[in-house]
Amino acid sequence: MLKENLIQVEEKINAACQRAGRSRSEVTLIAVSKTKPIPMLSEIYAEGIRNFGENKVQEILEKHEELPNDIKWHMIGHLQRNKVKSVIDKVSLIHSVDSFRLAEEINIQAKKKNITVPILVQVNIAGEDTKFGITREDAIVLTEQIAELDNLRIQGLMTIAPLVNDPEDNRQYFRGIRQLSVDIRNKNIDNVCMDILSMGMTGDYEVAIEEGATMVRVGTGIFGARNYNK
Repeated sequence: MLKENLIQVEEKINAACQRAGRSRSEVTLIAVSKTKPIPMLSEIYAEGIRNFGENKVQEILEKHEELPNDIKWHMIGHLQRNKVKSVIDKVSLIHSVDSFRLAEEINIQAKKKNITVPILVQVNIAGEDTKFGITREDAIVLTEQIAELDNLRIQGLMTIAPLVNDPEDNRQYFRGIRQLSVDIRNKNIDNVCMDILSMGMTGDYEVAIEEGATMVRVGTGIFGARNYNK
């Protein structure tokens, strides 16, 4: 079942890359495994997936202990400052930095561990009250502020587009994030690159790829619906 789901997702990613004139190698598939049990992750791991995304620090810590150490863990959920120190050396990328205070705490804890932490700035491109992320207008200023921190590396931007019935409705937002990344790149800020655009989920990742996504976060499309009551 999971293998078939993954094959379908891969086919759609390949097709989207072809439509956009892009190489499949330009897009990283992150299997969003939040709330999913370890045997399911192991099954997908056996199919060659090495990038897994989690929303909660506790889940990362538990699964990090149980699963192979060549997995790249992505923190894609809201990160509380008091949880930073326990997770920063377990993840390959933090997608959800949306304030200077959070960036500052990551920097403090990174210095203590003598590591450099790659991050993405999370932008609430649609201005939804229910979602985390900085406004498009404030993103450049925040990027410039975070760039001053020695133990962080800004690798790009992340967004969570609105939940829509027609993925075409989100094209404008993906296009907006892409343009924002170009605007930031053109400022040539030290310690900042815009190589990663983390955007697109199960419902709209094909459109996101067509608009320049380099990472797509697919959960339901691979693992099926989530049971949040567990």
